[in-house]
Amino acid sequence: MARRTALRGTIAAAVLLGAVSDPVSALEPQSGEGVAILDCERRLCTMLQQRTAKGEDLTCDLSKTWARNVIKSADQPTVTWGFGDARCSVSIHVSRAQIAEALAARGEDRKVWIPPHTATCLVEFDGEVRTLTATLAPKLVVKDGRVEKIWVNLTEVDGPSAVKATLWTAARLADHVGLFQQPLIKSVNRFITTTCPKKYPLAAASAPGRK
Repeated sequence: MARRTALRGTIAAAVLLGAVSDPVSALEPQSGEGVAILDCERRLCTMLQQRTAKGEDLTCDLSKTWARNVIKSADQPTVTWGFGDARCSVSIHVSRAQIAEALAARGEDRKVWIPPHTATCLVEFDGEVRTLTATLAPKLVVKDGRVEKIWVNLTEVDGPSAVKATLWTAARLADHVGLFQQPLIKSVNRFITTTCPKKYPLAAASAPGRK
């Protein structure tokens, strides 16, 4: 997840989603999940490197399945994942012009408010697979082409009360206490400055000011 946090920071679900013993059936990754994520990553990287308002917005239909042990690897003393596997799906729509303007600005902070996105999740809970929806509207502050601050900005959760409580706690800790803040910012900036140019050099070569 960390290598694609710019993308998944937009949807933010992996940060927030993370005991059922011997669940009835594990949630297996769906066919095409990885391909769709990589395609969206490629288009996002192109947008981030070209930094031009011309072109299509970023639109992606994504789904991601996490095994319980993967989610629990992000446990903190103040918030832990006490459930099973999880799968979230979300339709992303991010303005190309908004991102390009923020990244191109120099010498001052630029605020980027991502419009609300609702993820629909399946979570193993109490021996059953239950549905949960979470709406997020991430906020970022960008300066000189780098992200300075990130807020997950969870605005609404609907689902099993225990899972809701975990997500609200994680969101409050992330946005008001700063838990996950520095690792998330570091990962996003690494994605923008290192991962994208390395994985998609043609996009980097076509960016303004590069040959």
